[in-house]
Amino acid sequence: MKLRTQNHRGRSTQLILLLLLAVAILCDICIAESSDGDTHIKEGPDSVVWVVQLSDLHFSVHHPNRALDFAEFVGPALSVINPSLVLITGDLTDGKSKDLLTMRQNENEWVEYRSVLDTVIGRSGLDKSLFFDLRGNHDSFGVPFVGCSSDFFSKYSISGQLGRSGRVNSVTIETKERKHLFVGFDSTMSTGLRGPTNLFGHPTDQLLKDLDLKLSQWDSQSEKPVTKISFGHFPLSFSAPSISGRTLEDVFLKHSISAYLCGHLHTGFGVNLKRHHQLSGHFSPLQKKIQFNIHQRSFESTVNCSMGVTPIQDFWEWEMGDWRKSRAFRILAIDRGHVSYVDVDFKSGTKPAIILPTFPLDSRFMITSSCRHNYECKSVLPSSYEKIRALVFSFAPVASVVARIYDSKSGNLDLVLETHMIRHADENTTGDLYLAPWNYKAFEDASPDRYWLQIEANDSAGRSTLTELRPFSINGLSLKLSWSWKEFMVMGCQWAALYYPIFWSALYFFFLFLLLPKALLVFLDKRYTYKNFIVNKGLVNGVLWFLQELCRINTLWFGWIAYLFYLILSPWFMGQVFNEGENMVYMTYMGWAIETSNGERKLEYVGSPDIIVVVLPHLLYVVLPAILITGALTAERAIFREHVLAFLEKKKDDLRMDSRKTVLNDHHSSIVSNVHLYKRWIRKLLCVVCLAICWKHFMNCRTLLKAYEMNPVLHFLGYGISVPFLLANAIIKTRNAG
Repeated sequence: MKLRTQNHRGRSTQLILLLLLAVAILCDICIAESSDGDTHIKEGPDSVVWVVQLSDLHFSVHHPNRALDFAEFVGPALSVINPSLVLITGDLTDGKSKDLLTMRQNENEWVEYRSVLDTVIGRSGLDKSLFFDLRGNHDSFGVPFVGCSSDFFSKYSISGQLGRSGRVNSVTIETKERKHLFVGFDSTMSTGLRGPTNLFGHPTDQLLKDLDLKLSQWDSQSEKPVTKISFGHFPLSFSAPSISGRTLEDVFLKHSISAYLCGHLHTGFGVNLKRHHQLSGHFSPLQKKIQFNIHQRSFESTVNCSMGVTPIQDFWEWEMGDWRKSRAFRILAIDRGHVSYVDVDFKSGTKPAIILPTFPLDSRFMITSSCRHNYECKSVLPSSYEKIRALVFSFAPVASVVARIYDSKSGNLDLVLETHMIRHADENTTGDLYLAPWNYKAFEDASPDRYWLQIEANDSAGRSTLTELRPFSINGLSLKLSWSWKEFMVMGCQWAALYYPIFWSALYFFFLFLLLPKALLVFLDKRYTYKNFIVNKGLVNGVLWFLQELCRINTLWFGWIAYLFYLILSPWFMGQVFNEGENMVYMTYMGWAIETSNGERKLEYVGSPDIIVVVLPHLLYVVLPAILITGALTAERAIFREHVLAFLEKKKDDLRMDSRKTVLNDHHSSIVSNVHLYKRWIRKLLCVVCLAICWKHFMNCRTLLKAYEMNPVLHFLGYGISVPFLLANAIIKTRNAG
């Protein structure tokens, strides 16, 4: 009896211990989603968390290698990296025809996407719930509303299969020391147009409200510090403000997120598609629209460590490139609040190892104002700085890891520290963290790029992997970099804010070009001719003469005035913007006129500023040169006329009075014929330029005709033939001197 009781108690104790162990494991790992979409996931060694980002896969029936390479390389890489999350930030499929002109959903591409992702998930050994894919603009081509028959994202994507139907979803990864909040959002337009006029993110006020709520969910509930990361498809330079004027940048700065991860632009625009955002009340309106360098402004020269003073609100925006051509793959880590990343590509195949230094941070792209504030004000423990830290992911066992620091003060890279790194001993974690103690105070310096870090890993097969040299600043100084002109155009310009100013500025210039000389001629009777210009040479006289020559040919002048009013007041063309239905809708400079679906049958303009890709190229590359060439043709005609008259005057003095009429007629015919054939080479050059403008215009028209299935006569006539007609009229009107 006693033995039985003891056995019973022993079994009860074992059962209780097992239950407690199960509860502890569930509390630590907890991979079940709660009702608000939050997920708690297992941490890495020494409280380090890392995730993988992929973007712009563009799986296409015309380019099968994109999907084949994804299945071949990504699955094995994920099995080695074993990330806490996998973020796929949009443009999952391509949705383009073989000639790249028709853009609409293709279900075969979505079937391939689902099949490949299932294969990758199986090879990676990761749970499907750890994958978060977002909709990109290519994934919404021609989708009139979410849930329609052409909305294949909801049917085939991982988020769709797992029931993540909201526009905003959040994931929390909690470690012993802090919480890591990841918030993803879908800002594609709710009415998905076909491309090319589907290019921008369109966050609504409701989306911004939900995003604000998700980012603040731990602000009053957590005793631990929270690192906040947001991810979406569109860079902020390609994100429009909401109807109320609020922007994504406003929300991110309010919450001082660490980084915003995005895609969309592709590596073809450059490798430095990063942007530092900073809150300031001193920015001019122009500075809010255009940022000329990667860093919006310099950090303050001194740090205020007074009680209650917080660091400047700022965050990094990191565009990652594309899988489509670059086979780009990113690992992002958060190590004690320090956020770092490494970008690799699989164009040359699988990498033997991937190394991600997590501390010290790269002073070019990863330093925020809080880094310097924490160091100067000693807001964090010194232990956070006492070791060089790096994650190493290797297919073969790692034999050794070495950290090297170089000093560039002499103008060369002089090795000043070489130390072996030791693997962090934690058998229950998901990856390899290597550490090396160092005297961090020896590397304090006023220059953010004096010291450079490089880490080398050697595996058991004798293969060596080196990181790129990274500048670092232990005291939190940031190295200022500039964009290339292409990087500036896509990252530094806030195109949603610039569209209307550029549009109206162009039109004001056109009207000024046409109306000012006419007003001088009609109301002030001021006539500027080639003769006057020859006598009184000057820039003003030359410009006014050039402009007035066009005014003197009324059919040309009134034709261009009428065309400009047509561009402002009338539809440009009509087209099919959805995959479903046969209704043609028209486009103006304000967008596509779409009938609302709320039963009121009202028209609303959709696709602004996305139509910038049609409107501005037409104004700047077709209309502007066409008007200038028209003016040049009329000016050349005036010069030709003066030369003919001058020649006739000279001959008149040499002729006898009794035979003047006959000889003059003969000479006039000879002169005009001779100049037309041999002397008017400027006119011939201008005619060639006219042909080039017409060619450019017709190529644009061809793109639009294919993209929106237009009938060139019924839907496109005014827009299509007006400029060629006006140029042809200019050539005809200026062919003779009279």
